[in-house]
Amino acid sequence: MKEVGYLEASGHWITYLTVAAGIVYIVFLTLVILRKSWRHGLKIGYTRKQLLKIVKVAIPHTLVPAAAVLVGFFTLAPLLGIPLSWWRLSVIGNTTYEIIAANTALTAAGVADVKAASGREFVLIIYVMSIGIMGGMVLSVALSRRIHRGMFKLRAADRSWSVLSVSTYMTTIAIVFTVPAFFHLSTSLLTLLTGVTATLILTAVKRRWSVTWLNELSFTMSVLVAMLSSVLWERLL
Repeated sequence: MKEVGYLEASGHWITYLTVAAGIVYIVFLTLVILRKSWRHGLKIGYTRKQLLKIVKVAIPHTLVPAAAVLVGFFTLAPLLGIPLSWWRLSVIGNTTYEIIAANTALTAAGVADVKAASGREFVLIIYVMSIGIMGGMVLSVALSRRIHRGMFKLRAADRSWSVLSVSTYMTTIAIVFTVPAFFHLSTSLLTLLTGVTATLILTAVKRRWSVTWLNELSFTMSVLVAMLSSVLWERLL
């Protein structure tokens, strides 16, 4: 029996069918959660007008990161194929993690290039990605309620410590992802600096001329400017 090649496996109709089934399930689950959330919002006192305002504010904050995911999709597709890239980036995962996991799996299998890989290496990549990210999912289910209750207790005891702990957590995440970019001139560094500059300019405009609508869109606009600038920096470098 002829061995299935890597590219053939990554674009096989079974792969498409499996991913499509997963996406349909996630969409259905999302709609159920949205419906329950909407009803609960009305139940606890929010008006339909207030809920619609929340939705309008959330839409731009959702679309811009989605555009970044689309860019990541075109980056991953040549390596993982269309269906697996579609699944990983639309449900769980990110471009950086997927590339690292794929390269780690190929290196462990002794394959230097995707062109020399077989269907077995494709299955290995799926296995490594799934096992590698499953820990966070399982721990979230097991510990999220306990952590959430702990935060409420901390806030009730001392609100300042509650705010400080959340701020420290977010700052730590920012440091992990941004500090490495400062060690050499790269597209990532220039994109980061562009986003920061755009944020500072929009903040100054908002304060100087009291442009209140920027309160809801400044973050989205800064991310969009940074994304567009990354294309320019990539060409220049």
